[in-house]
Amino acid sequence: MGESKEIYDVNAKWDAYLDVGVRRFVYSSATGLLAGFLLFRSPVTRWASVAFGAGVGIGSAYSECSQKFDAVETHVSKD
Repeated sequence: MGESKEIYDVNAKWDAYLDVGVRRFVYSSATGLLAGFLLFRSPVTRWASVAFGAGVGIGSAYSECSQKFDAVETHVSKD
């Protein structure tokens, strides 16, 4: 019974996925900023590396969350 409550607790899952998304966005942006300062001299290319890092973070968070939501949906539909 505890397992089914965990599966249907959508609010907790959204909170966890929002947390993952924000963390990956911030960490990837910071990594892009650090790489931009180390590798590039122009401010435009530095901002481009920050934007690339942010995109990588958002994309990885989206793919993980969509896989987990799809897994829950298929598991629920089997019951």
